[in-house]
Amino acid sequence: MHVLHTLRRAAAVLLLAAATLYAAPARPAAADEPGWTAEPAPGTAATVRPYFYLAGAAGTVLEDRLALANTTDQERTITLRGADAYNTADGAFAVRPAAPGTGAGSWISFGTAATVKVPPRTRAVVPFTLTVPPASPPGDHPAAVIAAEGGHEVGVRVHLRVGGPALAALTVEGVAVRGRGPAAVIAYTLVNRGNVALAPELRIRAEALLGEVSDPPRGRTLPVELLPGQRVELTEPWPGAPALDRVRVTLTVTAPGGARAAATGSRWLVPGGLAGRTGAGLLGLAAATAAALYLVRGRRPVPGPGPAPDAPPAGGPTTPAPHHELTGAAR
Repeated sequence: MHVLHTLRRAAAVLLLAAATLYAAPARPAAADEPGWTAEPAPGTAATVRPYFYLAGAAGTVLEDRLALANTTDQERTITLRGADAYNTADGAFAVRPAAPGTGAGSWISFGTAATVKVPPRTRAVVPFTLTVPPASPPGDHPAAVIAAEGGHEVGVRVHLRVGGPALAALTVEGVAVRGRGPAAVIAYTLVNRGNVALAPELRIRAEALLGEVSDPPRGRTLPVELLPGQRVELTEPWPGAPALDRVRVTLTVTAPGGARAAATGSRWLVPGGLAGRTGAGLLGLAAATAAALYLVRGRRPVPGPGPAPDAPPAGGPTTPAPHHELTGAAR
């Protein structure tokens, strides 16, 4: 009996192990892995750098180095080039082909080392130059170094700042309230009008025509790096938006360097059941509500019976109070 119980327990353990192996996600095959890495070579202090940072005046030639590491047992042939860089609406880093003469990606050159053969289990350091044209405007110029092999690409950011006056400027455009109820959002567009990258901070103030309203979440740094010339469309949730009211929202955006901009948008918010009715009926309802509110707020209490404001108090005449003259002359 004891032996039978032991066999049953062993079978259960084997079945559990088999089920665990079956349910576990399969690991990708080694052939799907790139087998190599690309990153900035360590600086003089052997510090790890997540990206390249280069700065210089227009007309100068800047230098840096890219490190390629082959972690496989076969030789790798990797091609290198420069590319223009930008940020997507959600803040992700992206690249596009370098625009000849205009984008900073076209200023990057690997010379004769544009194609590199990296032996197995070897790390290669490849120098490159970035030539800033003489007429380049000052400010930030995003770029990237691209390493590619067999359809696999790795991009390394290049933060380039050209010397000269830095201008931090932005605008807020297209402020609008969309949706209703808990699904209401505030939509807007930010545009970097300056020549330096910005980390904007947003503040929102909300007002209502008929009642009190709570402000949406405010005072936060936006999760986006706004590059020079970039335009990005964003939304902010407003779960506490009123169900029936005319709202007015004011957005104020600031960024280091003195950048500041503000814009306003307004909209009538109505419940979903009323939204499908005729516009004339809603307009009449809104006008009547606004008129009633105006009358209630504009009404003043009627003074009760009593002495006229200019009548002297009881008890006979009194001496008039002295008249004080306020001047700005020093005595």
